[in-house]
Amino acid sequence: MLKATIKSLLSRKLRLVLSALAVVLGVMFVSGSFVLTDTLQRSFTDLFSSAFANVDVSVSPKQEKGKEPAPLTPQAIADVRSVPGVASAVGDVEGSARPIGKNGKVITTSGAPRFGTNWTGAGQEKIRDGRPPSADDEVAIGAYLASTGGFKVGEDISLLTLEPRKTFKITGVYEYAGGRESLGGELSVAFTEPVAQQLLLGKKDAFSSITVTAAGGTSDDALRDAVAAKLGSGYDVKTGAALAKEQSDQINEGLKFFNYVLLGFAGIALFVGIFIILNTFSIIVAQRTRELALLRSMGASRGQVIGSVVLEAFVIGLIASIVGLGAGVGIGALLAKIFSSVGGTSLQLAGIGVPMSAVISSFAVGIVVTVVAAVMPALRASRIAPVAAMREAATPDRPLTKITIIGALVVAAGGTALGFGFNQASLTLIFGGILVAFVGVALLTPMLSRPMVSLIGRLLSWSMPGLLGRRNSARNPRRTAITAAALMVGISLITGVSVVLTSATKSIEKLASGQLQTDLIISGEGQNEGQAASFPRDVLSRVERTDGVSSAFGWASDGVLQGENQMFAVAVTDVPAMRTMFALKPKSGDIAPLKDDQIAVPEGLAAEKGWSVGSTVSLQLAKSEAPRTFTVGFIWAKTQVLQGALVLPESAAKSFRSDRIGQAFVQVKPGVSATDVQKRVEPLFADNPEITVQDRSAFVKQTTSQFDTVLLMIQILLALAILIAVLGVINTLALSVIERTRELGLLRAIGMRRSQVMRMITVESVVISVFGAVLGLAVGLALGVATVRALKDQGIGELGFPWVTMVQYLVVAAFVGVVAAILPAIRAARLNVLDAIAYE
Repeated sequence: MLKATIKSLLSRKLRLVLSALAVVLGVMFVSGSFVLTDTLQRSFTDLFSSAFANVDVSVSPKQEKGKEPAPLTPQAIADVRSVPGVASAVGDVEGSARPIGKNGKVITTSGAPRFGTNWTGAGQEKIRDGRPPSADDEVAIGAYLASTGGFKVGEDISLLTLEPRKTFKITGVYEYAGGRESLGGELSVAFTEPVAQQLLLGKKDAFSSITVTAAGGTSDDALRDAVAAKLGSGYDVKTGAALAKEQSDQINEGLKFFNYVLLGFAGIALFVGIFIILNTFSIIVAQRTRELALLRSMGASRGQVIGSVVLEAFVIGLIASIVGLGAGVGIGALLAKIFSSVGGTSLQLAGIGVPMSAVISSFAVGIVVTVVAAVMPALRASRIAPVAAMREAATPDRPLTKITIIGALVVAAGGTALGFGFNQASLTLIFGGILVAFVGVALLTPMLSRPMVSLIGRLLSWSMPGLLGRRNSARNPRRTAITAAALMVGISLITGVSVVLTSATKSIEKLASGQLQTDLIISGEGQNEGQAASFPRDVLSRVERTDGVSSAFGWASDGVLQGENQMFAVAVTDVPAMRTMFALKPKSGDIAPLKDDQIAVPEGLAAEKGWSVGSTVSLQLAKSEAPRTFTVGFIWAKTQVLQGALVLPESAAKSFRSDRIGQAFVQVKPGVSATDVQKRVEPLFADNPEITVQDRSAFVKQTTSQFDTVLLMIQILLALAILIAVLGVINTLALSVIERTRELGLLRAIGMRRSQVMRMITVESVVISVFGAVLGLAVGLALGVATVRALKDQGIGELGFPWVTMVQYLVVAAFVGVVAAILPAIRAARLNVLDAIAYE
């Protein structure tokens, strides 16, 4: 029986290649994810080890939750220097410093920091060209900033710090050990110490940390303990090795999440692959009915028949796992290389390695997926009676009643799990519900297959080849259904996400046009190393005095602690103006200016916390020594603006990490053009290119543009699942051509031309692909609508449908059908008529 199995496997090499390829692609995605994250993790570990190579011990202010740490003083440095075993102690100043390029725009990175520091000469930085800064208007810049911005020694550079735009003379360019331009793609600049303290920390004689070097014979751990004992409990004292591990651990946590995302999409691809393998083995078993029956009549038991089919699946899975692992290593290495060189990261990669997790997961996933997918066809093969050896190879259709009932129950179970998942905010239930729902829909698809395929096929059956292609696609509902279901998974997920993002866009547009009664919005374009772009409060006063402005208000924002809960808070400059521009309505109390000890809250948050007007709330602000007690002054009725936010009085901003204005809103006088006022307001921010002045439509467009990026990323990640589905269409058609060899020969014998044979196969392929797309659009719409309804209280109150995108998916599906038909159609057209007629 083993010899028969091996012979059978070798005789059907071409038939099984596409099935193996589906597994190869899935395994490649899995192993590539592990190789990529492992390489990046080791690279970042090396990066931080290099960054702290010259640090034996570091001292920084102790960070208390919800409070901004006080800077270190010169006295702290003196105390450290007095500790026995200290060779040197240098005060370091560090803070956000964003360079402005020669085009007048802020130079950005893809996640790497942009910072300024004081030049100490004690770190790893070595002057490559020029000299260190010595005057208040001089700076040295990192070699990576010099090459990125095209700056040279002797030129001017403008920088944004805690203060408005300032221009400095570049006196030097520095590099790191080995001639490296940067450690990890950062943009850095070094000031003289007094200037760094003023621009980066906002205080004189202030330091961010102290770098301590141990004297000969003193261990880092011993020095750490001695320094900690000297300074007391108000400081964090750590070794350089501990700091490097702490930083790399933080990065690795982010990379773990990134890996989970990649593995999630790999799982989707493998899920689609199961449909392809199941379909392939089902077709092969159907084609081998007489062969398997002969084996049964010769004494083969049912167990041996099952073992034969499962063994074939095991061999295919094993080979596919080996190939997929090798391809995954290559893909992982390529992606790591791209990550390190594109987008300004400039990360020096560690050597490419193959972690054991990649090897184990590749073989486990590849073999298990293939064998599991082959179980049902194997069981079906074992039920073939010996008498079937005297019948034709094709097996008759079985009733669809049982599978339809099971499919309905499975869909109901998936929908129930999905509903509970949304109600309880459980990702496990949500993803599990979606997976179960997909299986249920796949089980229901055979019932839908014949009528829907017939309907779709009518559009293409204007000729005899088209009519035959339509009938062929409806001939075997189960086979067509499985093939279409594979394509359905990817398209339904993309459609569901599109519905959610379209609804979010529509909700924002409605909010802007209905509730947001403001003409101009002043905001920052991005984040400055964790802090939103902002501008001084006096600039807002100048905006208010601008000709044509009726009123304006803004806010500073920060995180505050209410007990152990982190909350978002804004300190508003003008509450009545906010009430007018945001169309706020009182739920309880009067919407009026807040006293210094009052706050305002939205209706939903008040209900959640059990607050009412007059309730006292204790909040820990960043710069407050102790929690401050506020009284609820008013509660505004449910709205989409500032959901979950606390509104504090303007005076509270002094206790924020920054009291600068992060966002402002302007209302123009009646009859005055908002465009004209915008032109008068924009020059007020000439020194701050991070700030933009926009009308409502431009603001909405900027806000929603990120949705397009999200959708594009998801489309790219789901492209592999769709590619596997396309392989499924090709595989089904190719096996169908083999199965219908004699039929095709007879059609050719009675006059069908080769071009007509190719058109017939193409129509069959297009019908199946479009059927899968229609099914995917329907399921995706259902998932999207359910998600939007579940997110109604999170600000997505409008339901929108991406009609244009959905039509594009249908067109793409038709094109995919044409492409998938090319090889099977050519094979069918090249069949020798006499050989085909004689084919058994």
